[in-house]
Amino acid sequence: MSNESLKAKLDAYNAEYAKQTAKHPERVGLKYKNLYTPLDLEGFDYERDLGFPGEYPYTRGVQPTMYRGRLWTMRMYAGFATAEESNKRYRYLIANGGSGLSVAFDLPTQIGYDSDDKMAEGEIGKVGVAIDTLKDMEILFDQIDLGKVSTSMTINAPASVLLAMYIAVAEKQGVPASALRGTIQNDILKEYSARGTYIFPVKPSMRLITNIFEYCSKNVPKWNTISISGYHIREAGSTAAQEIAFTIADGIAYIEAALKAGMHIDEFAPRLSFFWNAHNNVLEEVAKFRASRRLWATILKERFHAEDEKSMKLRFHTQTAGSMLTAQQPNNNIVRVALQTAAAVMGGTQSLHTNSRDEALALPTTESVTIALRTQQIVAYESGLADVVDPLGGSYYVEAMTNAIEAEAKEYIRKIDELGGAVEAIDKGYIQKEIQDSAYAWQMAVESGEKTIVGVNKFTMEEPPVEGLLKVDSSAGEFQKNKLAKVKAERDNAKVQEELKKLEVAAADEEVNLMPVILDCVRAYCSLGEICGVLRKVFGEYKPHNTL
Repeated sequence: MSNESLKAKLDAYNAEYAKQTAKHPERVGLKYKNLYTPLDLEGFDYERDLGFPGEYPYTRGVQPTMYRGRLWTMRMYAGFATAEESNKRYRYLIANGGSGLSVAFDLPTQIGYDSDDKMAEGEIGKVGVAIDTLKDMEILFDQIDLGKVSTSMTINAPASVLLAMYIAVAEKQGVPASALRGTIQNDILKEYSARGTYIFPVKPSMRLITNIFEYCSKNVPKWNTISISGYHIREAGSTAAQEIAFTIADGIAYIEAALKAGMHIDEFAPRLSFFWNAHNNVLEEVAKFRASRRLWATILKERFHAEDEKSMKLRFHTQTAGSMLTAQQPNNNIVRVALQTAAAVMGGTQSLHTNSRDEALALPTTESVTIALRTQQIVAYESGLADVVDPLGGSYYVEAMTNAIEAEAKEYIRKIDELGGAVEAIDKGYIQKEIQDSAYAWQMAVESGEKTIVGVNKFTMEEPPVEGLLKVDSSAGEFQKNKLAKVKAERDNAKVQEELKKLEVAAADEEVNLMPVILDCVRAYCSLGEICGVLRKVFGEYKPHNTL
């Protein structure tokens, strides 16, 4: 059928559609067109825009076989109270089919304070596991072979210290650093724009990141040295297009910093990875994932002249949307997570964490975590979604939406480039304001009823209090402080002071890669707070400001 004939038929359809909507008006708040046809893909070139899985521009996936050969890593995010408690949860997850670990750290650990610091009071082990010294990391991975498990660590400002601890534990297990597989988040720019767990100013923070790139490229080659995170940008309220635009802009900034430090693009880019949110609009999310791959591949090839195809492949971990979980009718969250899981799988994720039904109320119970893991397993083995590579490829709607999200993201990146790049855009408050405006628009739509949230602003009901929630015992803080005091009493404190002094000298010299020095500190059982304290002394601390 010619385009002219198709357009005539579409006009006739839309005329009839208008008659029907006059009788039965459309729901408010609908974002996309009522129908998509080949007319929405005029100029679409299969080879240029879509291609085959495992081939540039990777719209359809980064591997030719995707899940027909190997399923995504089922990586459950966990960590609470002490290393002892979290270790039990990790071994439980592995025993029940989890294929990777994902470590949640408590707030003091995330911002570089020991459990005995006054800044940690009341927060020890509350939102993740407390890690003070190498001893805690040894306990955390007790009876877990680091040569066989892949571990992701959601840690940013002190990422170099936690990675050093992980390497040191592997050494004690007899596992060489070259065999370690996993990811550190290590994405400080999104902390400045969306999350807030920063420590140091931008310049030394970027130095620490590029130091990790360089060190791992030579010593820990299977490790993903950064997980450039759109997840938290989306959790803060961004749209799908903003999520990939602002995150890829951060990725560009990291690349430019590494190139400025003297590294070659294909030396480090293959180990860059991304972290996306799986939100509620299933098909929009699928389009977002596909658009992000094509956009990154194009930027790496055309802007940075990468030659290694691994540099151009956007590999990503996905987590279902925590901000979409509701405290009301929490069992509804099981359905939400299942749909978000389907979106991530149809979008081609490399690993996935599924949130638990009760996380809007507390840390998840063992039962809730099991349901979340089983959700992934049911999608993997029973749904058929993993049986076909890019099952939605060729859909007029999905392809048109992939194009639209990519175009919108490109426009944001163009604006950020005009401002001088992601660092300048954050410093000027541009990215923060865009996220805040989107979050406000979303909340207004929910409060007005334009956007329905089941159990919150529609289909509500009286509910009894939820029972059986996981509570972190306050005694965990005292236990952790006592354990830290014991380590500090029994270690070689002369050696500790010697290594910390070496770190101070090295930090003051911008030409020194700090990873080997931090690793020596960790091996001597210097604490996280002591190491970050030295770096605070040399680097100072970041002070947020907004010039908009």
